[in-house]
Amino acid sequence: MLDEQPEPPKKKKKRPFWRKRVRRSTAEGAHVPVLLAEVLAALDPRPGQTVVDCTLGFAGHSLELLRRVAPDGLLIATDLDMGNIEPARPKLEEAGGLFGLHHTNFAGLPTVLAIEGVAAVDGVLADLGMSSMQVDDRDRGFSFMRDGPLDMRMDRTRGRTAAQLLATLSRDELAACFSELGDEPQAGAIADAVVRERQAAPVERTKQLRALIEAAAPVRVDRAPGAPPERKQLLAPVTRVFQALRILTNRELASLQQLLRVLPTILKPGGVAAIISFHSGEDRLVKAAFRDGLRAGVYSSVSPDAIRPTFEERRANPRARSAKLRVARRAEAPPDAEPAG
Repeated sequence: MLDEQPEPPKKKKKRPFWRKRVRRSTAEGAHVPVLLAEVLAALDPRPGQTVVDCTLGFAGHSLELLRRVAPDGLLIATDLDMGNIEPARPKLEEAGGLFGLHHTNFAGLPTVLAIEGVAAVDGVLADLGMSSMQVDDRDRGFSFMRDGPLDMRMDRTRGRTAAQLLATLSRDELAACFSELGDEPQAGAIADAVVRERQAAPVERTKQLRALIEAAAPVRVDRAPGAPPERKQLLAPVTRVFQALRILTNRELASLQQLLRVLPTILKPGGVAAIISFHSGEDRLVKAAFRDGLRAGVYSSVSPDAIRPTFEERRANPRARSAKLRVARRAEAPPDAEPAG
């Protein structure tokens, strides 16, 4: 009997242009600063000025700020993640100019300025998001797309891990965390599932927590015109819970509240603050603080609406899609100052 001849390979159908794949995240090992052009336009850094980047990260924003205040200006940058400090240093050294790097939470900014011998600054930036490299590192536990230990601490030298919080918080505390910090509508059901699971085995891995959330909070996909993509809907509860747990682990809202309190005391008259948030709770705090400061005469102007990434930026860097930038300018004179005369 003759050998059967293999069928000729089938030609792959060309994907229609409207169904072309879009990158879901930044390329591994890369970090793209969010809203960079908008931040530079808002702060308008100039040679000789002193500016602060409260969230150094991988120096995307810091590098551009330093280039603009050099040669005799000063960049002060802080980061709670010690792993970001030394990798950023050579990048900034190549740019030239004066800079100081500090391993601390931005809530401690007044202490940092005192160490640098600076009373007030011309501009302050805080990008409250995580760097792509932090997300992509499975050992950090920030991403549910990669299995790893549930750590989630920005500063891995102190504080309780996310796994330790899941093991010790009460059912009601967990539900409050998922609801208030993650806006998760099924927070109670997920908290119940965590409590049941930990009675049998500790919840210590990202893959384990993701599976638990998906089972406890099933999603009914909305296929109506204009509805979010199915994948995004299915992952929404997981996304919200992981975000809430990260915020709680690092006490991010408390740190932001402290930063908003001290901003008016560290900005020079006419100085500008720019804050990028990625969570509705963060954005509400920034919006309220800037609005109240405007009414009190502390700020002379604030951005009327949040500044969002352009379509081109969202397409090139999908992680920027939820970013919101708000800007406030310090009044030229204190609200209780006597009129000149």
